[in-house]
Amino acid sequence: MRQFLLTMAGVFAGLVLFFIGVPFLILSLIASAAHPAATPAKTVLALDLRRAMTDQEPDGVLPFTNRGLAVMSVVQALHRAEGDGRVKALFVRLPEGGMEPGEADELRLAFKHFRESGKPIIAHSQGLYSSGAIASTYMLGAAADQFWMQPGAPFQVTGMSMSDVFFKRFFDKYGVTADFEQRKEFKNAVNGYLYDNYTPAHREAETGWMTSVYDSATDAAAADRKKAPAQLRAVLEAGPYDAADAKTKGLIDHVGQVPEAEEAAIIQGGDGAKVVSVDDYISANKTVEASTVGQPVVAVVNAEGAIMTGPNEASFGAENANSDAIAGALQAAAKDSAVKAIVFRVSSPGGSDTASEQILAAVRAAKAQKPVVVSMGTYGASGGYWISSQASSIVAEPTTLTGSIGVFGGKFALGPALARFGVDLHDINVGGEYAGADSATQDFTPQQKAAFAAEIDRVYDGFIGRVAEGRHLSPDKVREIAKGRVWTGVDAKKWGLVDELGGFYQAVERAKVLAHLEGQTVRLKTVSIRRSPFDALAKAFGVDSTSLQTMATAARLFSDPRAQGLVHAMDQERLRAQGADVLAETPRF
Repeated sequence: MRQFLLTMAGVFAGLVLFFIGVPFLILSLIASAAHPAATPAKTVLALDLRRAMTDQEPDGVLPFTNRGLAVMSVVQALHRAEGDGRVKALFVRLPEGGMEPGEADELRLAFKHFRESGKPIIAHSQGLYSSGAIASTYMLGAAADQFWMQPGAPFQVTGMSMSDVFFKRFFDKYGVTADFEQRKEFKNAVNGYLYDNYTPAHREAETGWMTSVYDSATDAAAADRKKAPAQLRAVLEAGPYDAADAKTKGLIDHVGQVPEAEEAAIIQGGDGAKVVSVDDYISANKTVEASTVGQPVVAVVNAEGAIMTGPNEASFGAENANSDAIAGALQAAAKDSAVKAIVFRVSSPGGSDTASEQILAAVRAAKAQKPVVVSMGTYGASGGYWISSQASSIVAEPTTLTGSIGVFGGKFALGPALARFGVDLHDINVGGEYAGADSATQDFTPQQKAAFAAEIDRVYDGFIGRVAEGRHLSPDKVREIAKGRVWTGVDAKKWGLVDELGGFYQAVERAKVLAHLEGQTVRLKTVSIRRSPFDALAKAFGVDSTSLQTMATAARLFSDPRAQGLVHAMDQERLRAQGADVLAETPRF
């Protein structure tokens, strides 16, 4: 009876997947494969930065999961548009709040390169509100040829602020113990659980990187607005203003509504110019130019999000940097004889030490065969720095948050707190003293605490050793600059943690130099280990392989040749996706 019920459950799940999930997948694939309209002879690209952004294109294979805007896709599209005679100008809608500083840095470099090709940029803002790194948003507007603001819109670029929440007094009141180990004093990710205010080290670290980010953004904006940095900061900090005041003070160029700014961009495009979104331009220009076929290849491997063990999974939320997938992509790129160098794009604040070590081992193995250059995005910190530390070269944005060479770990002891509400936690442990160390029932025992601290020390010492080896520094020097402290790219370069300040294409140029390809045209090829659409859909719907086999059997029982053909085609796709797969190729860099 039990087996019968399990079989029927599998049949039901398979039928639901087949009659609901598969048609949805097919429609999504058809929609994504629809041929976009050709790029007009006179095109003004439109870039809306008010959308949610990621650093890299999500590595999902379900078309309906790829939402938002990927910075790297935009940067590569603008790089291509520079040499596209049909593209005449760029119209940008700025967000009202602060941007991730590293993303803004990368986009600013792309804007400047686009303008240097002789093509103008018109940017429009409907308001700049005092939130987060608002100076980074202003920096992007300042990088345009014309900076417009909506009449009456607020201009609140007066500095940079952030808040942290501290739970210590709440925990004390309700009997919760946060039992954590940190290495060292600047590794402040858990300080909100341990203290009721900033420690001196915590305040020093956050003030340091915030000041560096603010100074970098305002220095760049000052250069683009042709003002002295100190003069610009004095004017900004005397605010806030409205759009008219900002124009009077030389902070923007024009006051007008969105259609007026867009019309100014169309005029730059010439008679008959049409506005085309960057998304549509990317879709219409995915093919590899014939001129790049046969050229040396620089592989691009991406890592974004929290570093975790495991393969790439279908995801409807935040992307993770899965160690199996990234290590596999690095291995595939290293084995490809057409690939002469690898650019490893990293935007990660950290994660698992074991997953980080798996990726670092793949970096070392790949570097033994060809140059591996890391390009850091918004983050390259903690585990993000671990996986970067032994590359041939590291290129970071001025405001990349990197370093954080440290480790923390621990648990919350909830037993006493829950007991106050009539909930009792009790353990049964079999084996050694450490068997119950992770239990939330109580604090670590002294023996458990000593063993756990020793493990934290081992991981920290290993991190120090890997950085020392990769960066050719003494362990003592690394310990001096580590202690868990976050550095911006500017400061990390001073300490020898990165080699060069710049964006993705500076990393490509560095890879070309190391591969002895200076002056040559190369083709970029993004490499990834990915799941097939069939497997991804199965994962998304929580259906196991047995149920999928049941679905296939059910399709045959229905004697529907179209269904049988679809099952066969998807099965072939699953087999094809077992190894490395090229997700995208971009031309001529």
